[in-house]
Amino acid sequence: MIGFSLEKRHLEIIEKYRDFTEREIIPNRLKYDELAEFPWPIVKKAYEEGLMSGPVPVKYGGNGYSIFDSTLSSEELGAGCIGIGIGIDANTLALTPLLLGGNEDQHKKFFGLLNEVKGVAAYCLTEPNAGSDVQGIKSSAIKKGDKYILNGHKRFITNGEVATFHNVFAQTDPEKGSRSLTAFIVPADLPGVEILPRLQKMGQKASVQNEIIYHDVEVPAENLVGREGMGFIYAMKTFDRTRTGVAALSIGNARAAYETAKDWTKNRVQFGKPIAANQAIGFMLADMATEIEAARLLTWNAAYQYDIGDRSASKLSAMSKLYASDMGMKVTTDAVQAMGGDGYSRDFMVEKMMRDAKLCQIYEGTNQVQRIVISKAILK
Repeated sequence: MIGFSLEKRHLEIIEKYRDFTEREIIPNRLKYDELAEFPWPIVKKAYEEGLMSGPVPVKYGGNGYSIFDSTLSSEELGAGCIGIGIGIDANTLALTPLLLGGNEDQHKKFFGLLNEVKGVAAYCLTEPNAGSDVQGIKSSAIKKGDKYILNGHKRFITNGEVATFHNVFAQTDPEKGSRSLTAFIVPADLPGVEILPRLQKMGQKASVQNEIIYHDVEVPAENLVGREGMGFIYAMKTFDRTRTGVAALSIGNARAAYETAKDWTKNRVQFGKPIAANQAIGFMLADMATEIEAARLLTWNAAYQYDIGDRSASKLSAMSKLYASDMGMKVTTDAVQAMGGDGYSRDFMVEKMMRDAKLCQIYEGTNQVQRIVISKAILK
């Protein structure tokens, strides 16, 4: 039997993250947007309150969340600030290959390390000439004795400069190309790791992205995740799990923009009545509310299908990321339009929400790539 009611524990997750967002994120989001700095105090507080590394098993310091559980937490973070939220969620992204392919010793060591220092990790996949095309990665990690010698250039790496360690994808046999793609845990303080200045960008400024260059970095062989040649599979399975998180962040951001615009238009009086009473504005709000609800249900379904092991999960996660992030861009733009000059000014947050929304259409696979994923699935 199909049901749409959340269980008590789901409501508790929402309440927990919503309370944290209202106390810690919303009062500080403009400050971190203006400073373009990583919100370390908020991340440390999230550790103290047990909000970090949600999908990590409880025995390693996480919450053991399902992917569905994680969409609930991500929406609440997104409703506060996507930039701050993605700094937290990108840590989960970086840990996912380790969850999928790491052994017990690695789980204890690296999950334990992050909990000890209250730190974050970085997912190092994208390169200057290999973004959506994962098979185009050229970084190499050649085995030499009990070490791998890592060389490569990564770009647009979220949490790059603040990460305790990196999850790096590189070829172990250049002759085999992408078939030898392998994941490695690379401590950020190893000799030869060069982190370039952060990217200056339009939105999500509380999140930091960097280029990272690896010069003959000696990575212990014990830091190999799974086995050689499994990197491409881990990367794709990671995105199947985390794209619903991007969708949920987009939904939270859109929800906040919609609620701001709705309240503003109900109180803005022109020609003797609130402008929300005008059909042009009322219909705009109706479309916003409908699209948010549709995106949420699609995202919940994608996450649920992943959790139960349904083969459609990869297609649905791509659909949810595509639809929700496009919806987020449209709704935040409409919120700015409905509020006119106030929407465009920095006196209200909707201009920031619009700037933040754009990046969700780009990272974790552009929405054009999502359409490729979906079309391949439906035409198979």
